[in-house]
Formats: sequence, structure tokens, C-alpha cells
Amino acid sequence: MRLISVITPVHRPEPGHLTQAYRSLAAQELPAGWAWEWLVQEDGRTGVAEELLPSDERISHGSGRHGGVAITRNLALSRARGELVKNLDQDDVLMPGVLARDIAAITGNDRVRWTTSRVLDLLPDGELVGFDGDPPHGPLEPGVVLDHWRRNDFRLPLHPTTLCIERDLAVMLGGWMAVPGSDDTGLLIAASVLTAGFFDATVGLHYRKWPGQGSAAGSEHYETVEWNARMKLIDERAAALQSLL
Repeated sequence: MRLISVITPVHRPEPGHLTQAYRSLAAQELPAGWAWEWLVQEDGRTGVAEELLPSDERISHGSGRHGGVAITRNLALSRARGELVKNLDQDDVLMPGVLARDIAAITGNDRVRWTTSRVLDLLPDGELVGFDGDPPHGPLEPGVVLDHWRRNDFRLPLHPTTLCIERDLAVMLGGWMAVPGSDDTGLLIAASVLTAGFFDATVGLHYRKWPGQGSAAGSEHYETVEWNARMKLIDERAAALQSLL
């Protein structure tokens, strides 16, 4: 049985959101010969997630000292047994069939080693809002994502929270980048420099926007000095990787 590992960092979860994330995962239909495991990794040792979620042998709970989302994701990565690793935040919702599409995109093309998909923002009133800047459906050659990011004030043409990536590649790149925010951008940019990826134009995720999320508008996530430092480091790593090619 081949395995895809879904990684969810958890910190002060809203019970209804985490439960909905689980239901969206449990409803996934995978190709024959595939299964999923859900690595729910708490940022801190509270045991809250285990109390909120149902008993399911496919869920693997873990915890560590409080260190932020990047460290929490990487601790889960260390426990992942799957050949593919899929990100799922604690307050987001997977769309039907997305795991099967991720698997098909990566295993169906020898050059593709990571994939992302279209996102709709899920607003507090239930409204769904799309993004007009998505790339065309299909493969993304090395360097394409980085070039767009640099030309557009460090804004990606796709959403890094939908990333599914070969575990070996994620480990080689050091996992999620050790920065306080934008760690998923750091991993995606690095992977996109070295290897081809794939963008699936089918909606794969509802990205919940609500006041409690860490990247909410007006939060510390967008403080100028720290933001610039993160973007500089991500850019410098990308340039260093390009120099190796």
C-alpha cells in the first residue's frame, strides 16, 4: 500500500474548524493501492487536538515544545511514512478528489515532483472568493514560480498551503523554512527552482479567512521589517540553489 502523509500543525484550534478539516480528509477517495495518514502535530504539549478528534487509526498525534508553525510541521515531517507529503492547515477544508489529483499529477509524470491547486477563500459568512491570477492548468517548469514571485513584489501565482510534495525532496530542502511565517512559501520556492511542478485548476481547498488565523490582514505576519527579512532570505536561498544548476 502506497501512502500519502497529510501534515497539520495545530495550535489553539477552533473545534469546529479542526473537525471540518478531518471530515474533508476522511471523505477523500484515493486511487487503488493508496492510503492516507494524518499527522496532527501540536505546537506545545496540550493534548487538545486528541480530545477534539474522533478515534481513527489513520490519525497519528504528536506534540513538541512551542516553536511555531514551521518547526511543528517539520516535527510531523520526521514522523511521516508516506512517499508524498500534503499540507493541510487546521482551519482549512479539502475539496473532494484533491488527494487523488495530487497523486496523479506527481506519479503520472517523471519530471513533476510537487503540485498545487486552485484555492477559494472561505469568508466568515460562508462566501467563497476566487483569485484571478492563477496560472494555466498544467506543468510548471523550474524557475517559473520564482520569476513571477520576484516580478510581483514577492507574491506567488499559486497558494503554497495547497502544496503536495515528494517527501524525499522536502527533506532534502530542509522541510518548511525556519522563518516566522512564509515557511510554506520558502519550501515551495526552493522546490520550484530545482524541479518541475504542476498546477491543478480544479479547486482543491477552501482557505478559511477568519479573525483567529495567524496570517490575518493587519496581523504581525505583515510587519514590514520582519516581512522584508523573510523575503530576502527566501530569495537568497533560491539564488543559491539556482547557482548549483
